[in-house]
Amino acid sequence: MKQALFGKTLEELTAITLELGLPRFAGKQLADWLYKKDVDEISAMSNLSKKARELLEKDYCFGRRAPSQVQSSRDGTRKYLFETGSKNFIETAMIPFQERRTVCVSTQVGCKMGCEFCMTGKQGFQGQLTAGEIVNQIRSIPEWEGITNVVYMGMGEPFDNLDAVLKSIEILTSEWGFAMSPRRITVSSIGIAPGLVRFLRESEAHLAISLHSPFAEERLALMPVQKIYPLAVIIDEIKRWDFSGQRRVSFEYIVFHGLNDTARHVRELVRLLGGIRCRINLIRFHAIPGVELQGTNEETLQWFKDQLNNRGILTTIRASRGEDIQAACGLLSTQVMASGDTHALS
Repeated sequence: MKQALFGKTLEELTAITLELGLPRFAGKQLADWLYKKDVDEISAMSNLSKKARELLEKDYCFGRRAPSQVQSSRDGTRKYLFETGSKNFIETAMIPFQERRTVCVSTQVGCKMGCEFCMTGKQGFQGQLTAGEIVNQIRSIPEWEGITNVVYMGMGEPFDNLDAVLKSIEILTSEWGFAMSPRRITVSSIGIAPGLVRFLRESEAHLAISLHSPFAEERLALMPVQKIYPLAVIIDEIKRWDFSGQRRVSFEYIVFHGLNDTARHVRELVRLLGGIRCRINLIRFHAIPGVELQGTNEETLQWFKDQLNNRGILTTIRASRGEDIQAACGLLSTQVMASGDTHALS
């Protein structure tokens, strides 16, 4: 099987060209064709010699893949489905808001983490995505030239596939790649301590931590990772890093009715996050099959936000988008895998 060039770094591309007996500068030419120009075939790389293109085509392919389905919401949100082989699928969302276009990318096929509220976790773990498959979710959608922000908040746990995630960020932010500012990228994790340390050390992208309860026993019932990497350990590590500049840390908090929406939770969040310059994003829960959890009502959600803001923690409510097109992450891919229907939707 031919290797994909798309998803390789400049260093890797240069090594390939040298191995084929091509000049070193051909690596930079390859990067330009892969990440800056609107082609999708090696044969279209016109500033490479015919011999060079023939050598490349023996063992390599361009490596981009178009989405197999798209669903469009009334609010402009679009959810794309990409096939990854063996009838497995990942989801990518394009979310427009005012002048921004945000793409939410997946990092794994399924997920190992088993969070109670997550449909992707119900699929189980099917495989890791390559850096190319991650970046492809951005480059292969029709809106790609207008993308302003990227969030790693789709299917999978980014810190469980950190090599590919960091490599994809390198491609997105390097001058030879997409030249995007790392301040336009946010990576969300449930909190895997070794991955957290490495991510903070090796990238400049923003960090988001899925919190969902400040109490260990409650969080454990929602998120099995709490047993291996307790929230207290994650918070202690975050406090060692400087977030006083442009780099941000935020905490995601799905608000469940009667579970984590009380004054007791407000007090503990204030205590837990004291000293961290951060934001809490409150998230409405979208019901998923087989899960009895319910989202809190709007009155309580607003009250919870106000209580946290009044105590000095910047708190916002994330706008719900795409509710009419399988809003909860993992629902569309689960539906398609179950039905076997891979035809495009409109």
